[in-house]
Amino acid sequence: MDGGTRQRGHHRARRRRAARAWLTIAALGLGEGVWSATPAAPETASTHSGAADTGSLERRIAELEALVARLRAEVEELRAAGAGAAPVPVTPVTIEELEKRIEALALEIERLRIGEAAAPPPAKERVPGFGPAASKIYGAKHGVAIGGYGEMLYQNFDSHADDGSPSASIDTADLERAVFYFGYKWTDHLLFNSEIEFEHAVAAPDAPGEVAVEFAYLDDRVSRGFGVRGGLLPVPMGFLNELHEPPVFHGARRPEVEQVILPSTWRENGLGVYGDAGPLSYRVYLVTSLDAKGFSADLGVREGRQEGAEALARDLALTARLDAQPAAGTLFGASVFSGGTGQGDPAIGRARLTLWDAHAEWSGHGVHLRAVLARAVLGDAEAVSRAIDPSGATAIGSRTRGWYGEAAWNVLSLFGNGDRELGPFVRYEALDTQAGVPAGFARDPANDRSVWTYGMRWRPIPDVAIKLDLQDFRNRAGTGVDQINLALGYLF
Repeated sequence: MDGGTRQRGHHRARRRRAARAWLTIAALGLGEGVWSATPAAPETASTHSGAADTGSLERRIAELEALVARLRAEVEELRAAGAGAAPVPVTPVTIEELEKRIEALALEIERLRIGEAAAPPPAKERVPGFGPAASKIYGAKHGVAIGGYGEMLYQNFDSHADDGSPSASIDTADLERAVFYFGYKWTDHLLFNSEIEFEHAVAAPDAPGEVAVEFAYLDDRVSRGFGVRGGLLPVPMGFLNELHEPPVFHGARRPEVEQVILPSTWRENGLGVYGDAGPLSYRVYLVTSLDAKGFSADLGVREGRQEGAEALARDLALTARLDAQPAAGTLFGASVFSGGTGQGDPAIGRARLTLWDAHAEWSGHGVHLRAVLARAVLGDAEAVSRAIDPSGATAIGSRTRGWYGEAAWNVLSLFGNGDRELGPFVRYEALDTQAGVPAGFARDPANDRSVWTYGMRWRPIPDVAIKLDLQDFRNRAGTGVDQINLALGYLF
């Protein structure tokens, strides 16, 4: 065979390789269009549908990987065949263009892999005790799920208190929280879920921030009616201790009642059961109890939370919650926490705390109403008070109480604007961390307080909220300081 014949054969081979590469990409593009446009088969059962969807995704990724491998092999053959020879314009696709398309396909494979973890879960059923982002792993088919939320807050304080004295409060702008949920699902019913929170932007010895695990637990959801959870668990009381993702609640700040009387965010190490039974949902956990040495006159039991960090477990507590949803948009229920708080300190003894709340909400026609009533009784409050302050100047409340009512209206509901919301709201709350004190101790009138909050929440989409409100703080000592708040919140 002469040189010219060999050269023509060489060129024909290059043409065939280039044509094969071009046809592979063309077939891939057609296949992508057919695959993405094919409607999903109707679901007959959630587990079968999930398995089918998972299998389809895995097959799609395998097909893409096989095609990428074939294209790379074709490009290598073209490079080898073209070494030292003059270029032959046999196809509109050059080697450089082929490599760009291969890179795009590799990115598509990565997107599909990550997308399975990051895509929002289908809202097919309620998940007792968790908000939209926190419950993301429950909607995943298998593997990893990632979610989160965050909120930024600007607070502008009045220069004077109610009694006319200087307030000494300085305006602040703060990245209050950046929170990430990480979950992993092994089977249809066995999973791990966690929340990692970064507070106040910087965690360092000379900075106000901290990093904390808000919850981390294993969950075996045997059926809709029964599941078992164990690990660091949120205590199921009130509304915001479990549902505190910023777009979900009104107000730039969480209600005082759900920060002080019900000390959100509150979590303890423990184990328990939960589930749904028709319109009812329940949660019952055995957890490490509070540590009374952290109690105070103004913040009540808030600083007694152990947060799962080398928690003292001499005293345990039982916490339970029961909710009823008789109709869409309607919920009412109650919850309780009861346990000793001495944690082995002989000066305190057991000092049992029993804390309970009743809660209800209704949503419909753009209107949202919510109310919470909370009460607590602390046994042997005198021993607790003297253990904390032997001088007797500090009285830990033997009884604490608080309640609030809230009303909001989505103005855009009049115009049928879908998921968007522009909602004015008003909230009134009253609380007292010294509603009762031991004999011989005095109450501080500043701890008997009330708050009016007037505000607006704008949600361009359900997962993003901008909130502006005015808070009028009052107490019996006349030292309340009013403030204006602006917040940006999101979840994903």
